[in-house]
Amino acid sequence: MKLLITGGAGFIGSAVVRQVVAAGHKVINLDALTYAACLANVASVADNPNYTFEHADIRDRAALDRILAAHAPDAIMHLAAESHVDRSIDGPGTFIETNVNGTFNLLEAARAYWVRAGRPGAFRFHHISTDEVYGSLGPTGKFTEDTPYAPNSPYSASKAASDHLVRAWHETYGLPVVLTNCSNNYGPYHFPEKLVPVVILNALAGRPIPVYGKGENVRDWLYVEDHADALLTVLTQGRIGRSYNIGGENEARNIDLVRTICAILDRLHPAARPYTDQISFVTDRPGHDARYAIDPARIRAELGWRPSVTLEQGLERTVQWYLDNGDWWRALQTRDGVGQRLGVTA
Repeated sequence: MKLLITGGAGFIGSAVVRQVVAAGHKVINLDALTYAACLANVASVADNPNYTFEHADIRDRAALDRILAAHAPDAIMHLAAESHVDRSIDGPGTFIETNVNGTFNLLEAARAYWVRAGRPGAFRFHHISTDEVYGSLGPTGKFTEDTPYAPNSPYSASKAASDHLVRAWHETYGLPVVLTNCSNNYGPYHFPEKLVPVVILNALAGRPIPVYGKGENVRDWLYVEDHADALLTVLTQGRIGRSYNIGGENEARNIDLVRTICAILDRLHPAARPYTDQISFVTDRPGHDARYAIDPARIRAELGWRPSVTLEQGLERTVQWYLDNGDWWRALQTRDGVGQRLGVTA
């Protein structure tokens, strides 16, 4: 296959790029290289003849038309997005421009390309989204593909809008699409503004480890390399027009996740005192969803996929990766907003 992957220099996108190239497929990595992107994420495949990089923005329709015509991909995997909830609270406009308008541009470019190519039956447009579009759960229950959308942040609302656009382009124009909604990812190359790397890096630096509210918000954690494997499974085996929820089957309260990371650091990189001493409870995020949980029955039953990594295994691998790759994360700590508390302007 020849795949066009948008956002391939980001956290999840780069995991997909590395996995696709390792599988022997060709990749065109289209990325605008905004603040959270990093070409070091794909340095291991940069010299591979199956890898090509295109510096472009999904908001630029002319660039999308040019790239599709030049490379003639068999499928598009759309991962490019603004994704940090706290940043969406402070500056929602960028999320609308990229996640909504950008997705619209990509859909229209993909549709024009697909029509010009004679509507090939093997073509796929795979839209990658989040479980946050479903809103917040109570103490029980799980999100299914039929759960009504109820986004509560500018980020999740922009992703919900992009999901609806993709579905509409399938129903109205026949564009062959598949959609996936994933739970919280973690793992190597995670940009250092998200919870797991913030905990690791603040702990190592001796700084307070911030935990929003009482730390009782629950998330289902998915190891990023498991997610990449699931995305390729859906792309190649999923039914056209179908959506698939991808979960890690690893629910945990934020405070328990933080304490687990601290315990791993105590063992792998012991300090003078337990890292849990650095935990600091801070004012909660506005509109903070209480709980996310994925019911993965559809992807398991239809495609035979389930995660291979437990939360404990994945966190151990992740902590060790950050300990071993200081040059990577130190280079990112001067980027805009990193290390600052965002999302309090509401």
